[in-house]
Amino acid sequence: MKLRLGMIGGGQGAFIGAVHRHAAALDGLYELVAGAFSSNPDTSKASGQLLGLSADRVYGSYEELIEREKALPADERVQVLSIVTPNHLHFAPAKLALENGFHVILDKPMTFSLAEAKDLQAVAAASKSRFCLTHTYTGYPMVKEARQLVASGDLGTVRKAYVEYPQGWLSNFEEGSDNKQAAWRTDPARSGVAGAMGDIGTHAFNLLEYVTGLSVTQLCADINTVVPGRKLDDDGAVLLRLSGGASGVLVATQVAAGEENNVRLRVYGDKGGLEWQQVDANTLQVKWLDRPMEIRRTGASYVSSYARHNTRTPAGHPEGYLEAFANLYRNFALSLQADLGGKSVPPEALDYPGIEEGVRGMAFIENVIASGRSDQKWTEFTV
Repeated sequence: MKLRLGMIGGGQGAFIGAVHRHAAALDGLYELVAGAFSSNPDTSKASGQLLGLSADRVYGSYEELIEREKALPADERVQVLSIVTPNHLHFAPAKLALENGFHVILDKPMTFSLAEAKDLQAVAAASKSRFCLTHTYTGYPMVKEARQLVASGDLGTVRKAYVEYPQGWLSNFEEGSDNKQAAWRTDPARSGVAGAMGDIGTHAFNLLEYVTGLSVTQLCADINTVVPGRKLDDDGAVLLRLSGGASGVLVATQVAAGEENNVRLRVYGDKGGLEWQQVDANTLQVKWLDRPMEIRRTGASYVSSYARHNTRTPAGHPEGYLEAFANLYRNFALSLQADLGGKSVPPEALDYPGIEEGVRGMAFIENVIASGRSDQKWTEFTV
């Protein structure tokens, strides 16, 4: 039985809403039945009509959606709410949804501030609902493989990690034109205290902690605003100290002209290292201290159960961003279906980002901006 899905945000002209809908639809585990797609009721209605939804299940606000859906019989109402609004509109609908018994899938970063993130964490803990945060890159099969490789100890003790996320789309003052994405992502009132570090730096941070299994304990940040007139950071680099004694470097920039979204991660232990990058997402390079380098590929028989679980096609057929995004939706759905059936959830299905990752992501934003403004060389990573 498909899970009944509702969406808040993601109406006409919104980039990420369509991505979420594609991800939810890919495995046939959800059916979109309701939505409040815009803060403008007319836009919401028009968006719902384009999506083929019944007019009486398209609402003018998220408050109306939650109130009216909750009033429906249990076998009709929405079960999962996907929230794909700008950052400043994450907390209130997510909190209301959890308080009213809906499961929540939320776009990252989790909230507008760390204080909101902690409040939402408390609400989630008090509810019986599940929560998923869409840190897309953890959904790639070879990222799963990288995490399992590190956890196995085959690379030895982690010593060094490098993660970078270069983009070039904000190399000019795009927010001065009719670019809705640039307008809200560079606006402190809607994006929060960070620009590039909040938008893509959080992805890099999450990817590094996910694969290494280590936590950032201290950082030293250089944060820049390169394009004249821009209100938030568009470039930065961060030195990291990690639990267990490892160190790391994180780079996130949106002014690297010509770059697209080539997320890249390298992790080195005392026995070997690994490298993964999104432009060749089906490949994981494993580099050994005392023998030739290995190439591990998505779909191969030798990969871990976590990589196999998140692979849909035979080896050699590329799986990319939408499939990685869909893996988060799929694992969340499998967890919910196991709950509903009174069955235990396989560990592979539980492997999706949740509330803890959301709180640490918001802590990263506030710590890295504070460090960038400080004259102190190293600052403690506080949550």
